[in-house]
Amino acid sequence: MESTPQPIEPTSGTEPSAVNAAPLEPSRRPGRNPLALVVVAVVAAGMLYFGMHMAKRLHPRLTQATLAPDFTLESLDGKSVSLSDLRGKAVLLNFWATWCTPCKIEMPWFVELQRQYGAQGLQIVGVAMDDASKEDIAKFAKDMGVNYPILIGKEAVGDQYGGVPALPETFFIGRDGKIVDKIMGLKGKGEIEEDIQKALDTQAGTHQASAGGDMQPQK
Repeated sequence: MESTPQPIEPTSGTEPSAVNAAPLEPSRRPGRNPLALVVVAVVAAGMLYFGMHMAKRLHPRLTQATLAPDFTLESLDGKSVSLSDLRGKAVLLNFWATWCTPCKIEMPWFVELQRQYGAQGLQIVGVAMDDASKEDIAKFAKDMGVNYPILIGKEAVGDQYGGVPALPETFFIGRDGKIVDKIMGLKGKGEIEEDIQKALDTQAGTHQASAGGDMQPQK
């Protein structure tokens, strides 16, 4: 009497497809042309060097104790505002955009910090770096309850501050007009407040802002 063949069950926890799969043996792996790899590496290194060289030439590196580059931009109410108008104050210079999600997180903090430290000499200034219309930017600022001036940014001003490669980017400027610190991206409110206090602790230079140079927030 012939016995009926029984199916072979796979080992517990092992899929049949895994049993049939095997790693490619080293001897059967496709070869690579060593010369091509060298050429690719040389080209990549050249492009990286060129990019870094151009970045340094076009976007000067700003460090602590560097005098913050002066600029003149138009505010939402149509006035021309210069950074040098605020000499003698501690300035938080924030580059932002209406489409920037992290910017929306930190802007309410700026509102609170302006209210808290304004009497001590802090002036927060927002520079809008996007293609939205002035009307759209003004509506956005109003909806966010912004209580500090917003200026319409220009690429040339961004270049003065290192190209502003990412948003938000914030510079803390002392009373003497020199950069105390900068933050790229979103940081905690505590870290921002620490940098504000460092900017407030600086001594003003001989050329202080006059009373008429104070910025007023957009109504």
